[in-house]
Amino acid sequence: MNALRDLSAYRARLAACVRCGACQAVCPTYRETGRESTVARGKIELAAEILAGRMTLDEDNRRAFAACLLCGACTAACPNQVPTAAIVAALRRESGMAGHSSSVSRGVAALTGHPRLTRRLFGSARLLAPFFLKKVPETSGLRLRFAGQALRNRVLPPLPKKSLFDLVPERLPGQPGKPTVAFFAGCSISYLYPDIGVAAIQLLHRLGYTVLLPQSQACCGMPATSSGRGALAAELMQINSQAFSGADTVITACASCGGMLGHLYAEGEDEAARQLAARVKDIHLFLQEEGQLAAFAALPRWRERSQVCWHDPCHLKNHGITEAPRALLRALPNVDFTDQAGAALCCGLGGTFALTQAALSRKIAGRKAAALATAAAHGTALVATGCPGCLLQISYIIHMEGLSLQAAHSISLAWAALEQAQADAIQP
Repeated sequence: MNALRDLSAYRARLAACVRCGACQAVCPTYRETGRESTVARGKIELAAEILAGRMTLDEDNRRAFAACLLCGACTAACPNQVPTAAIVAALRRESGMAGHSSSVSRGVAALTGHPRLTRRLFGSARLLAPFFLKKVPETSGLRLRFAGQALRNRVLPPLPKKSLFDLVPERLPGQPGKPTVAFFAGCSISYLYPDIGVAAIQLLHRLGYTVLLPQSQACCGMPATSSGRGALAAELMQINSQAFSGADTVITACASCGGMLGHLYAEGEDEAARQLAARVKDIHLFLQEEGQLAAFAALPRWRERSQVCWHDPCHLKNHGITEAPRALLRALPNVDFTDQAGAALCCGLGGTFALTQAALSRKIAGRKAAALATAAAHGTALVATGCPGCLLQISYIIHMEGLSLQAAHSISLAWAALEQAQADAIQP
């Protein structure tokens, strides 16, 4: 794939940038660095100069395009909707083909880019973990820390015994007349947080839907895109387009995967991928649009409820999905929801960004840490979010800052409410 050819397709979109500076106010990286090259306006200007042949993709410019979370905040704020993330991805493909992407990002892309290999390695990972991973205190709620310089101080929950594909059948038949939906799991839910996938699938099934979990699905391709591996990203798009070709609605419970599938797929040349993008729906928005929040609001209120606040994943917030998750939390009988200040602050993960741009990631995370500390001081007990990547990062922040908080996926809370309601209903 020729990235400059791809970039030329954005020539008119590059020209649409009027240098108004709206992106400056919302860019997490610019907020920390103050450098024009780290904000969308600066990147668009660099891309235009490279496309015109007046500049080259040298080390300084590669560094500028690497300092991007691909979060989409700039496009959401842009009056002309310039797709900066897609443009940055095109430049990273050029950099990747020249062999300049980081070894960490290339490694993550390679691991997640081959579904069969990933599933085989998952089983081995549990056996090898004691040799490569260091333990952290049992009280932290996070059991493992990556060893090695590039991954130093990154923490993970305990590796599950089984992946999501081992826990849920490929098809769960629902009620007659109810729609059929397919669930896109993504790597984090498949192998790190399969309980979130189980909760999402069982919740949809309990509400009457037939739920499909295509075994042939692959990584969404975000790690490959982030690392400039364009050919691999295109291959993953084709795999997923085929895996979900028969599904009218594809549900995601990972904001990052939803952002990739629903938006970056739509920016590509593959027609099947664009058709898939049009059918992708975040689970919170799906439940709201289907009128299912009333089912939760009708459940008896729990006597003991958790005071919960919400963290906006960038790939939900920047695509306009902010009210649906909050509406779900307000409806849950096991939650007292309070919308705390700083909910929309980026957590700083950005997938491999936290590894390849570790110092900048920590600065971004510092603002979120301060907001979480304030929430804890006001009585919040749990932070809910809709992205397993954000869940991982927020859990890391809580651990590093020693905050008296827990973190959970909002769908895990919703499924707990439904499970408890069923248990209460069958008690003699």
